[in-house]
Amino acid sequence: MKASRPSLILYLAAFVFTIVFDILQYDYLTICMKSIVVPSVFFYFYSSNNFRINTTQILIYILCFVGEVFHLMNVEISDQGSMICFLFVYLMLIKIIVIDYDRIRLKKSDVLPIALVILLILYLLFSVLSLQFDKMDGFDFLYALYGTVLSVLGFICYANYITRGNYVTLLLTLMATCFIISDMFFIFNRYFSYSLVLTLICDVTQILAYFFISKYFINSGKKRVKR
Repeated sequence: MKASRPSLILYLAAFVFTIVFDILQYDYLTICMKSIVVPSVFFYFYSSNNFRINTTQILIYILCFVGEVFHLMNVEISDQGSMICFLFVYLMLIKIIVIDYDRIRLKKSDVLPIALVILLILYLLFSVLSLQFDKMDGFDFLYALYGTVLSVLGFICYANYITRGNYVTLLLTLMATCFIISDMFFIFNRYFSYSLVLTLICDVTQILAYFFISKYFINSGKKRVKR
């Protein structure tokens, strides 16, 4: 058995139980299962990457775990604490991707898809933020900053996939898409009345995002980016 297999099995088990507990509406157990996801996917990456890891990658996994623990604590600052953790995760991911892909070379055929991506991301950003601000007394800088950073991450990932179109950039695109969908549906779930479908989409995409982060780290370490 490969060294990464047990941690992958644990990740899949936590994934399945998260869905089951979501359906049964056992919120506390759902959050507990989600907290297991990050350590299991970390060990999957670590063993798959020949037990090599750098400081930034460690910090990303730690912050993802702490972000989930904030929800487990269920205190007044849980949302803000989790948001700050993932804000730094997105910033570090942007740093890693920019280092890996220091330049985006546009062809004429890439201009229209990238322009559409920019418009779509901006539309989603303003639409979701407007929903969140409707529930608040005024402008919240943290939410705006969080949404902006996530939008930048999404743009960088999509632009790299459009211009390069390889497996590694596909993983980036899937990761960014999962994070965007997860955060969108988290807001939807807070804005609208409780919906099992919204909760499932939020949790499933969040868990998948961790997996795609790990796959990106593994594959980007094996293959140098063509410049």
